[in-house]
Amino acid sequence: MALCATPAMALAQTEGEFSLPDLPYAADALDPVITAETMDLHHGKHHQSYVTNLNAAIAEGAAPAGLAIEELVANAGTYPAAIRNNAGGHWNHTFFWESMAPADEVGEMSPALTEAIDTVFGSQEEFRTAFQEAGAGQFGSGWVWLIVNDQDQLEITSTPNQDNPLMDVAETQGTPLLGNDVWEHAYYLTYNNRRAEYLESWWDVVNWGAVSERYEAALAE
Repeated sequence: MALCATPAMALAQTEGEFSLPDLPYAADALDPVITAETMDLHHGKHHQSYVTNLNAAIAEGAAPAGLAIEELVANAGTYPAAIRNNAGGHWNHTFFWESMAPADEVGEMSPALTEAIDTVFGSQEEFRTAFQEAGAGQFGSGWVWLIVNDQDQLEITSTPNQDNPLMDVAETQGTPLLGNDVWEHAYYLTYNNRRAEYLESWWDVVNWGAVSERYEAALAE
């Protein structure tokens, strides 16, 4: 299965160390869905901590130096928890930032992706409902995903902690097209414990242009 790297991921390792990618928009660009305060905390603190801890774990010998983030993620089950958790956290968050855009720049879902969603889920509304239910139902911290599975079919799945569907330890493997972070730090400052409200509001900033490009690339592999 393809390990699709986004441009920021490809540039995320410099001189043997991973680094925090810049956001593809201003910190306040997704307001009011995601406020600047939340973004500063989430990107500047939480994502940075995954990068820092991943570099430290590699320096201590938990994984070979010089491997791409996609290699660490794909083989997460062969490494200690410090690699699995922090490599996953770095990959997931980079993917997450690039899954969103300001509301007036989100673009439209491609005809091919629209048709696939309608075929698998029945309608756009039913897809969104299923995705939100999977996110709300993920116990504790984790992620909800739309993937292309090994049958080249769309599927909604969720993962705990900082796991993702590219990992060898994932219960359901596939190529991610879209992922939403349901850790409390992603939404608590604005939504408190109202995860379902956050999941519903989030559609306003989903970058459908990027998601559609990922779908095309996944089918081309």
